[in-house]
Amino acid sequence: MSLEATQSSPQGSARRVVVTGVGLLCGIGNTAPEVWRQLLAGASGVAPIQGFDTTGFSATIAAEVKNFDPLQFVDKKEARKMGRFIHYAFAATAEAMAQSGLAIDEANAERVGVFIGSGIGGFEVIEREHSNLMQGGPRKISPFFIPAAIVNMAAGQVSIRYGARGPISATATACATSANAIGDSVRIIQHGDADVMIAGGAEAAVTPMSVGGFASMRALSTRNDEPTRASRPFDKDRDGFVIGEGAGILILEELEFARARGANILAEVIGYGMSADAHHMTALAPEGAGAQRSMRAALKDAGIRPEEVGYVNAHATSTPAGDGNESQAIEKVFGEHALSGALKISGTKSMTGHLLGGAGGLEAGICVLALQNQRIPPTINLETPDPECRLNYVPNHPMAHTFEIALSNSFGFGGVNASLVLRRWAE
Repeated sequence: MSLEATQSSPQGSARRVVVTGVGLLCGIGNTAPEVWRQLLAGASGVAPIQGFDTTGFSATIAAEVKNFDPLQFVDKKEARKMGRFIHYAFAATAEAMAQSGLAIDEANAERVGVFIGSGIGGFEVIEREHSNLMQGGPRKISPFFIPAAIVNMAAGQVSIRYGARGPISATATACATSANAIGDSVRIIQHGDADVMIAGGAEAAVTPMSVGGFASMRALSTRNDEPTRASRPFDKDRDGFVIGEGAGILILEELEFARARGANILAEVIGYGMSADAHHMTALAPEGAGAQRSMRAALKDAGIRPEEVGYVNAHATSTPAGDGNESQAIEKVFGEHALSGALKISGTKSMTGHLLGGAGGLEAGICVLALQNQRIPPTINLETPDPECRLNYVPNHPMAHTFEIALSNSFGFGGVNASLVLRRWAE
């Protein structure tokens, strides 16, 4: 499609945004179909950490990416110049782009943008280069240290790889990062500043400093002897989150642009809401007040009633306070629709672990797959329900469910909340 043709829509018009590609990578699978199969099987990706020696750590488990070869996506020389989070972003983007069938060329390159964020970026690079500094002095620091580690380089490297010359940014809003990246990308397309956005997030934070830091906050599960049972959202015996890694990338397109090129449309993004708790640097506001505002804003943006939502992919990290607050927030927003059990909710971090800045991209992709397949993935390890968490969390087994609309929640340190609303695609 020509540049002139794509710019004919006036800015500010109600341009619809659809999903044409999904790329997923996490502890239970290296592609979206594999992730989906494992979700329906109730498989946990949590295991003892393999990436470093955990001697002396209180938390020794994680949902690490497995059997991953970055050289499938980037040559060896270039791979050495990139942090692991960039490798993951490349892998998920390659899958999403292949599914979308999008070809970026001179005619459309300026109308294709990239918003890929990361909560932490190249943490393992920072740790490695700091060790080099301490052991050998400043001359031992790699000249590629900074571009391998900084958060925006996943977006930068992807734009270089594909020749996308439109808007580019990298959100870093902790665990809301990639939900914000997707929502902001939707707004970019709706406003007319791009026709296509490659959007999501990537994280590779299973490192000694990261795990040690979260453990020192007492945020991580220490159920080290039962790793597959450690992440247990909404369960009375939950004791913290399990850190995960990977990426989730969506290809977002303006509807008429996608139709004109004959794209296979997977879902439509119809709502985006965000809010600040303005309460505490790590704890959610009472009754999830900020989460309530985020969900209500997303529903308002979508122009739908709460009872029209069939599925919520909850943030549900498996922390004692967080899950209870989110559950209360869902009750407040959805009322009897939630209390009756008609609204299906699941915490897929029970299987994937918590990808931090990559979580929202992964879970938005899971919502797309759930809408396509009309199945709800389960919340595994929900054995002793918390009496304060009294909704339908689809415990332990997937559920067939006829529904048109899904909502995905992502909440981060600093009181950052983001919610996305997606609709099943039908002409």
